[in-house]
Amino acid sequence: MVKNHLFKFEAPFHLESGEWLPEVELAYTTYGELNEDKSNVVWVCHAFTGNANPSDWWSGLIGEKRLFNPKDYFVICVNVLGSHYGSTNALSVNPLSGQQFFHDFPFISIRDVVNSLILLRKHLEINSIAYLLGGSLGGQQALEWSVIEPEVIQKQILFSTNALHSPWGIAFNESQRMAISNDPTWESSTPDAGMEGMKVARAIALLSYRNYETYNRTQSRDAGQVDFFRANTYQNYQGEKLLKRFNAYSYWTLSKMFDSHDVGRNRGGVQKALETVLAKTLVIGITSDILFPPVEQEKIAQYIPRAKYVEIDSTYGHDGFLIEFEAMTNAIVDWEKDI
Repeated sequence: MVKNHLFKFEAPFHLESGEWLPEVELAYTTYGELNEDKSNVVWVCHAFTGNANPSDWWSGLIGEKRLFNPKDYFVICVNVLGSHYGSTNALSVNPLSGQQFFHDFPFISIRDVVNSLILLRKHLEINSIAYLLGGSLGGQQALEWSVIEPEVIQKQILFSTNALHSPWGIAFNESQRMAISNDPTWESSTPDAGMEGMKVARAIALLSYRNYETYNRTQSRDAGQVDFFRANTYQNYQGEKLLKRFNAYSYWTLSKMFDSHDVGRNRGGVQKALETVLAKTLVIGITSDILFPPVEQEKIAQYIPRAKYVEIDSTYGHDGFLIEFEAMTNAIVDWEKDI
């Protein structure tokens, strides 16, 4: 069974920006049991609006009779700082003021998130991670971690991610934040501020997660149709769906976190940073991904020593890393045979 936990770090947590949080809470799940020498850890880093239970959204990779079976591995996943699912975020109470943070919640970078994960790793006395997995925003975390603590990560598998967030990706995120900031309620300090704007933001995001061919196949129009198309319904449905499970503050915080990603910052550039990675690395790209094009994953594999790059042919675009389980499993199994 998946177990839920809460880790509380009751001391100031200093951020890359120079700001700080008075304390930090991290909600996380575990699946399976640690073996005696703690050598069976599979640490999963979740994507943008994901939660800390990877068996929810990566059920094709993690779970009984899957590649990462909790009967063999101790699977752990942490809800990132700023997110909606239990870790410290803008709706948390600031212990210094006794009030919720709301718009005063500080900027959180990918590097800050990884430093918080390291706090938990040390608390759990885990000195070695057998597999570090992450896709998209989760892949950015994993890559940053393999640079910060190269000796800790034994193997890492990166899906549909990059070493430096692109101007293209930043533009998509800024367009989504514009939608939120143009919601009149965003100016208020209330838990539901900006929610209608977030609905529009999610609709914008979906265009980058899928692509032209995906919409043609899954949201096709009927012959002679002039209004009320499947694509109309789909965009509204996805926005409404997110409204029921997320908040606009976290959406804003995590989109900014995306933009912050640069493993080469203050390290002499991306290439120099990646050359320090010691983990055996598999990088998986999706042919039709327009948000994180395959060239970004190829560059990661080019600079990490002895890394392998595999490309999966899929029409699902960026969302392929949440869908193409059989192809991803086969790629990982084949990679394991070679290392």
